Amino acid sequence: MAYMSQEGYDKLVAELKRLESVERPKASAAIAEAREKGDLSENSEYDAAKEAQAHLEDKINQLKVTISEAKVVDTSRLSTDAVQILSKVEMTNMMNKAKMTYTIVSESEANLREGKISIKTPIAQGLLNHKVGDEVEVKIPRGTIKLRIDKITVG
Repeated sequence: MAYMSQEGYDKLVAELKRLESVERPKASAAIAEAREKGDLSENSEYDAAKEAQAHLEDKINQLKVTISEAKVVDTSRLSTDAVQILSKVEMTNMMNKAKMTYTIVSESEANLREGKISIKTPIAQGLLNHKVGDEVEVKIPRGTIKLRIDKITVG
């Protein structure tokens, strides 16, 4: 089960709809066009189109599973007492005093450019259940960092 925001859930449903209504017909058309070019045994365009269609169907099926397992979280009921999924955490790296802000989201909603990190990342795991003022040590691939939680809001 993946906990996510309504916005994240709506994006997944929209992507599924786009794949099924736009990309799937394009894939079928590409196969039909390649088939018209003759001998299928030596038709690399046909093979490529069939492979692209298989990847598309895999993606559609994975999205369907994610959507079926999704649990939309009512953000109005979330607490800001401690870090949890959908918490927006403002923190300070105690080594270099750099300020960082991340929102902790489900794997499918993660987008570093938007400041959204997966709950499965080492930083998110290290922050979970901690409160404002806590200093936590987080093991990351480059070593260990020490973070102070400055503020928790609901993302």
